[in-house]
Amino acid sequence: MKRKKRRQLKEDELVTTVNKIALFLKEHTRELLALGILILIILGIIIGARFVKLHGNKKENLLLTQILQANSELNENPENVAKLEDLAGSGKFTRLGHILLAAYWIEQGDYDKATVSLEKIKTNKKDFIYFRAQDLMATIHFKRKNYDEAIEIYKKIEKEKPKDFSLEAILFSRAEIHEEKGEKEEALALYKRIRDEFPQTYYSMDASQRIEKLEKKE
Repeated sequence: MKRKKRRQLKEDELVTTVNKIALFLKEHTRELLALGILILIILGIIIGARFVKLHGNKKENLLLTQILQANSELNENPENVAKLEDLAGSGKFTRLGHILLAAYWIEQGDYDKATVSLEKIKTNKKDFIYFRAQDLMATIHFKRKNYDEAIEIYKKIEKEKPKDFSLEAILFSRAEIHEEKGEKEEALALYKRIRDEFPQTYYSMDASQRIEKLEKKE
């Protein structure tokens, strides 16, 4: 009897722990995903820095280090913006510098300065930085309630089928814009596509919640 009771208590404790973990993940999905993406970007930059170092280009390696350091200290030392702008002015990592500046200005709500930074990024190379720049430009349009412009940018990104950029993130952003516009059917279609095509992602979990919320309004 005592063993059965202890086993039941352990099972209840396990269920409670699992429920707490599930609740935490549900409440912090977007933050955890953003953190994961940031970690991946940093890892990519570190790998790039090591590659540069291995090739003996100390000047470029130093420039990359300075850019990353200036960016990491922006929130605590806003005066580093001028330093980052100067570092982004030329060199191999100028595109990275402008992306970091644009993201910072969007966070600060200064969309004009963010746009200026994005316009300085060359578009001849369609890599992660190129698509990230497009994503940030769409974000600016969304913040300014230029919904159709933002949607067109996301549609264009989807058509280009980037290999090194998250398609489910693009689809989710577009769905959010349709939802904000009151275009429930378009939003639902995109959320369901994310749920069905990307079932093991954070966006799928979030999309399922949005579907349930929108369908309750019917």
